[in-house]
Amino acid sequence: MELIEAHGRAMNEFDDRVRRVRADQWELGTPCAGWTVRDLVDHLVREQLWAPELLAGCTVEQVGDRFDGDRLGADPRHSWVLAASAAREAWIEPDALAKRVRLSSGEAGADEYGWQMTLDLTVHTWDLATAVGADRQVDAGLAEAVLAFAEREAGAWSGSGLFADPVPVGADADAQTRLVALLGRRP
Repeated sequence: MELIEAHGRAMNEFDDRVRRVRADQWELGTPCAGWTVRDLVDHLVREQLWAPELLAGCTVEQVGDRFDGDRLGADPRHSWVLAASAAREAWIEPDALAKRVRLSSGEAGADEYGWQMTLDLTVHTWDLATAVGADRQVDAGLAEAVLAFAEREAGAWSGSGLFADPVPVGADADAQTRLVALLGRRP
């Protein structure tokens, strides 16, 4: 699966789960240590707000603290929709994937950044669904594509604190189960 298709599917999967969050569920805990549902969605909103800036050539220093703090306000769903729409538009611009972006970790190709964003959307779809009791199953093709990326990068992430240690699963586990386990979740 190509990146732009995978990213679109991941955005749709996360969007679907955000729309399932009931008013009484925003303070529930998630599989992400110390994060509530609100914290998790806020994290993804802030990530989406960064994407258009970085893809436009801005540096981390130029963006500064513009997206720090609570970005959800009184209407978390609406905040998600606005941020996701702006990010998706930036990703589907002609030649977006041919660009270089300056991340906090250094310069990278936009395609690498896009896969990182797609992975985050996918695994946090599972986290959000788990927290609110929604369907945790994501598109099988998306899970396979993101797993392939995660397996290539897992060595670089080891010990970084980005993810908990991998959780063992059976050799016959499906792609989604292997993905969430690789990223330290108990499927």
